Amino acid sequence: MSACVPARADSARTKHIHPPHSPPPGGPRRFRLAGADVSAAIAVFLIALPLSLGIALATGAPLQAGLVAAAVGGIVAGRIGGCPLQVSGPAAGLTVVTADLIQRYGWRTTCAITILAGLAQLGLGCLRVARSALAVSPAIVHGMLAGIGVTIAVAQLHIVLGGTPQSSVPDNLVALPAQLANLHPADLAVSVLTLTLLLLWPRVPGRAGALLGKLPAALIAVAGATAVASLTGLLLPKVDLPSWSSHALATLPDGPVLGLLAAVLTTTLVCSVQSLLGAVAVDKLVTARPAPAGHVKRSNLDRELLGQGAANVVSGSLGGLPIAGVAVRSSANVAAGAVSRNSTMLHGVLVVIAALLMVPVLELIPLASLAALVMAVGLKMVSLNHIRTVTRHREVLVYAVTTFGVVFLGVLEGVALGIAVAVGVALHRLTRTRITHDQVEGVHYVHVRGQLTFLAVPRLSRILHQVPPGADAAVELDGSFMDHAAYETLQDWQKTHTAQGGAVDITGRRPGTRISEPAEEDGCRCRPWTPWRNHQCERPPKAPPPDAHGQAATDGATGGTLAAATGPTAPGTRDTRDTRDTAGAPGAPHPLGASSAAEGPTGHELARGISAFHRNTGPLMRRELARLAREGQQPSQLFLTCADSRVVTSMITSSGPGDLFVVRNVGNFVPLPGEESGDDSVAAAIEYAVDVLKVRSITVCGHSGCGAMQALLDTEHGGARTPLQRWLRHGLPSLERALPDLDARANEPEQKQGQEQVPQDGRSRPLLAGRGPVDAAERLCLANVVQQMEHLRAHDSVARALRTGDLELHGMYFHVGEAQSYLLSEDAEGGVFALVPTTDLTA
Repeated sequence: MSACVPARADSARTKHIHPPHSPPPGGPRRFRLAGADVSAAIAVFLIALPLSLGIALATGAPLQAGLVAAAVGGIVAGRIGGCPLQVSGPAAGLTVVTADLIQRYGWRTTCAITILAGLAQLGLGCLRVARSALAVSPAIVHGMLAGIGVTIAVAQLHIVLGGTPQSSVPDNLVALPAQLANLHPADLAVSVLTLTLLLLWPRVPGRAGALLGKLPAALIAVAGATAVASLTGLLLPKVDLPSWSSHALATLPDGPVLGLLAAVLTTTLVCSVQSLLGAVAVDKLVTARPAPAGHVKRSNLDRELLGQGAANVVSGSLGGLPIAGVAVRSSANVAAGAVSRNSTMLHGVLVVIAALLMVPVLELIPLASLAALVMAVGLKMVSLNHIRTVTRHREVLVYAVTTFGVVFLGVLEGVALGIAVAVGVALHRLTRTRITHDQVEGVHYVHVRGQLTFLAVPRLSRILHQVPPGADAAVELDGSFMDHAAYETLQDWQKTHTAQGGAVDITGRRPGTRISEPAEEDGCRCRPWTPWRNHQCERPPKAPPPDAHGQAATDGATGGTLAAATGPTAPGTRDTRDTRDTAGAPGAPHPLGASSAAEGPTGHELARGISAFHRNTGPLMRRELARLAREGQQPSQLFLTCADSRVVTSMITSSGPGDLFVVRNVGNFVPLPGEESGDDSVAAAIEYAVDVLKVRSITVCGHSGCGAMQALLDTEHGGARTPLQRWLRHGLPSLERALPDLDARANEPEQKQGQEQVPQDGRSRPLLAGRGPVDAAERLCLANVVQQMEHLRAHDSVARALRTGDLELHGMYFHVGEAQSYLLSEDAEGGVFALVPTTDLTA
């Protein structure tokens, strides 16, 4: 039997216990608790303890229920949930809902409703519908939270004044004058002290403030008010924690079925939406941390919904409040440097210890102090930043209606009303289309702003018929949707207007919104820039109509055929037609004014590109270019790059006309001034850009696969004979910068990819995003950028601007194959080209 044949037929299916070529696993993983998680858990615990008691007080539930919910939210939701750093527990956003349930059905039925809401959340999590909750408009969510905040603040104001809150906001407002006339000074004094400490503690100046600011303001406010009340002997209502043996648990729900279903739906909706939005917010906070201590996975929203459901089931079963993600504790957890879900779970364990061992201390807290703390939390829920955001996005009506609906009708009713208004606003925006008509320099512009549906057809038709017959017209579509009725109206008017001798240009902001003229109904719908090669929008060539003698018609002005300018080739092919019969004759003028040789593929592609610009891009840019023509060029940057055809400066920098003053040459060289082999054209461009145009920065951009760098490596530099060889002499300093290391790499065995070799001359070489270059050509490209920046500093105009601080220099490397740009950071010796990160363009 051959040694190559396996002894057993099923040996190929043998399963490895561990991956091949790796050591076997070392045993079970040990539990490790990071120090950052411990400190974060302590910080969150100090915030959660007083807030949990305060929220339980605001709902009218037993105060122990707040501690139960905080412990279960930390341990259960923290262990199962899909957002590792989100802290769950009794949330202020659930206060109004829970208070209403307790008043209607009693505490034990409320616990049963919490269990049913948790089961509903588990079902939604199994159905994987968590992402659909994010479809709720943020204006509705912010309005709901603002309405809940107002309700909390108004109710707790009565306790701050020493009274008892009523069941609704209108009743609390009606009873407020009588409460003000019969206020209790002791309660008011403790409340004012709590609010003062809460407001001033984060603002303590100096080193003392930086040190003391690590303690939560909520804890300091409640502890300070408690200490003052105890030392002065004030007689105040205080926290009363009954024995755990008499703690009330859930019972079977008792009440009308429809009412209980509505209660479960409301609790599920508020808990789920608040938790999911909180998870998304925590992801943003984690991403924005300047130096995270460890990698934190992004939230799994379906798993987070499962974790919240399990926590509500456990909390309701143990007699706790409903649970949701809490923004205050979650943000504190992230800010404290937590790196895993262990911080959330440890905070829950600390709450359990406090609830069992710190009962005598907790019973010293005045209720007025907790009420003042919760009132401050409620007022913060009415966020001015949220109001500015919804106003900027024109959704203030949805926000206001939701807020007032929650305040005066209830949470479920207010949210339903907000959803109805949001749908109405969306329909109004869909059907609201602005159509304007103006005349500029003899051209009639019809501007359509918004979605073009059949509802706008009467207005569109009326405006279009205001354009005089035979006039030049341009229709600008500023929207992303046009239905069939609007399309038919535009096309019919276009055909009629063209037949009457007029010209029509219909353009849109997005590719594909252009309506071709009748003769071009199969026309090209390309981006403003489209590669010529393998163009996919070409049409078969159309033969020119014969003249009276049966010959192909020619352009009367030039005598040349128009086929080269208007007859594209088949898609994906290059034009190889023989045009000698029409325009190839000696002395026949070319329609573009070039030699007859240009009538091949290049001339056709150039003419087609110009024609596409005239049709698609020109109308969009005409006004901007006219402004630039009047004002002159005022670029902000001098961009010096290679002449390589693959480096499209406007594309890789997302710049437009007038932004960049571009200088291109082979190898993006900056010749040193004053040398015998110097080049005045580059120096003149630099002087003009710095001294005349007053650019604020200069960027030297190299790129991968540079032919000039490869020529530097391959060419003998003993005698320069051709113009190209003489020009490449400007790259010799770059070659010398990289040469010692290149020699070392040539004489030693090939390194493993990603390893960086120390150069023999001790000079540090530029790196690319923390790794070494993949080959000698890339190393030379990077060194060339650094070297040309040194050459720039030798020019007098650049040196003067750098000394006065009016100019800054940048190095850039564009990897063509990856379509990635790297910027030079000169913090380290030799420089590191770092990948340009993706940023929030809406910020």
